[in-house]
Amino acid sequence: MRNASLERNTAETRISLTLSLDGEGKADIESGVGFFDHMLELLTVHSGFDLTLRCQGDTQVDDHHSVEDVGIALGLAFKEALGDKRGIARFADRVVPMDETCALVALDLSGRAYLSFQPVMTGKAGSFDLELVEEFLRAFSSNAGLNLYVDLLRRGNRHHEAEAIFKALARCLRDAVKVESDRIPSSKGVL
Repeated sequence: MRNASLERNTAETRISLTLSLDGEGKADIESGVGFFDHMLELLTVHSGFDLTLRCQGDTQVDDHHSVEDVGIALGLAFKEALGDKRGIARFADRVVPMDETCALVALDLSGRAYLSFQPVMTGKAGSFDLELVEEFLRAFSSNAGLNLYVDLLRRGNRHHEAEAIFKALARCLRDAVKVESDRIPSSKGVL
């Protein structure tokens, strides 16, 4: 089993999580940010990962620190759970619709961090600042060591846009971590 457990405590957040890449899509998430919990549950269910997450953050300031720090912690746990990446598919891309919206996500578990986030997301979904979607993805991709490309092919309801992105990311992660062989998927012999 490819698992990781992590605790990360700062002056702004206290985070504990466990992650299994070979799970059943079970989510037990309390980030203190309701809409973000919903997005993380979608990520968990559609990736097939199991995630238990607790975050206590300074949400009286705003949700930024909690969302970003969860991205950092989840990225670190993901990287640890992958190990040497032996046999993984490595690359994945998905186009996922959500009602009137449609997201495109592509990724490479290369060990090199890069985020290309094309949609300009502003405004709110409930009380959640949608610009935090990009902040989460930047923190996650930087700490997981992956190239991540995100775009919206069709715009619409802001909640639906975020949901399409998280579902497409989930399916990409599921596809990319799938074990296909017993070799490291790189001409360099390491990722």
